[in-house]
Amino acid sequence: MAIINNHRLQFYYTKLQFRSLFRLQHPEFLIMGDGSTKCSVPTNKLEAQVLEAILQRESKGTSIKSINMIILKFPKIDESLRKCKVIFEQFDEDKSGAIDLKELKHCFEKLQVKFTNEEINEIFKTCDLNDDMGISFNEFIVLLCLVYLLKNDHAASQSNSRMGIPDLEATFETVVESFVFLDSNKDGHVSKNEMIRAIEETKQSDGLTAMKRFEEMDWDKNGMVNFKEFLFAFTRWVGIEDDDED
Repeated sequence: MAIINNHRLQFYYTKLQFRSLFRLQHPEFLIMGDGSTKCSVPTNKLEAQVLEAILQRESKGTSIKSINMIILKFPKIDESLRKCKVIFEQFDEDKSGAIDLKELKHCFEKLQVKFTNEEINEIFKTCDLNDDMGISFNEFIVLLCLVYLLKNDHAASQSNSRMGIPDLEATFETVVESFVFLDSNKDGHVSKNEMIRAIEETKQSDGLTAMKRFEEMDWDKNGMVNFKEFLFAFTRWVGIEDDDED
């Protein structure tokens, strides 16, 4: 019979006590298998919808099997996202370099994307990262990808296009698949440990690289990365910046 080390037994006992106490004091949080905590309650209706859409998508799995597969797709993704600049400039009607709320509504009308005024306002607020009442090019890419994810309905699947821009939508699907791959436990968030495991499996990068990449994504520093945070980081990884030259 194996002898259990008393120090290890005490460690697990203390850990169990901590988890029980934490659940009682913070019922809005989940304690994950790796000991990290994740907020179980989205802060607004849009976040809840995005999380639900991600969880549904994760149940279908992903064709991406490694970080290297994602990296190899970077050039094609970069090229596709840069073509989005044409759409951005088309709806930046006053040529201010940003899309305001009124212009965004015109954009949705043109793309035949149907949302209520409340939903449009929430999408705008969520993607206006620096709260300057304007959507920059980088933010616009994130916004369109969120719309793509949320518009995963029956009508769209029948027409093979959700927004009338199939080439760009194919790129968004690759981005979604990349997130699904990284979120190995399929809980709708990418944890630090998940990022480290994914990068270390390549045997070409170490844990420090993984930590750096995770910190680039986790801009609210809560120890977990949701899909929106991932999108903002992903656009930078492939080389898209707001101040890029045409």
